[in-house]
Amino acid sequence: MITVKAVSGVRVPMEGMPRRHITDAKPVAVPDAAYYRRRIADGDLVLVDAKAIAEAEAPAEAKAVAAPEAAPQKPKEA
Repeated sequence: MITVKAVSGVRVPMEGMPRRHITDAKPVAVPDAAYYRRRIADGDLVLVDAKAIAEAEAPAEAKAVAAPEAAPQKPKEA
């Protein structure tokens, strides 16, 4: 498997699924097939490092776990 992303402004059809497209919005894991290698060679797709994506998403998840929501405060009695 390789992770690819379309260059800006290009929609690349998935191999065998012409109604599904790879866009520049989100990297996609695809088989390491000749079809995708040709699209990379043509300049329609670029390889994306999957480890870099995982590392970029991990800190955001860690922050969400580290910062729990504040408990609601009880109203003060008069």
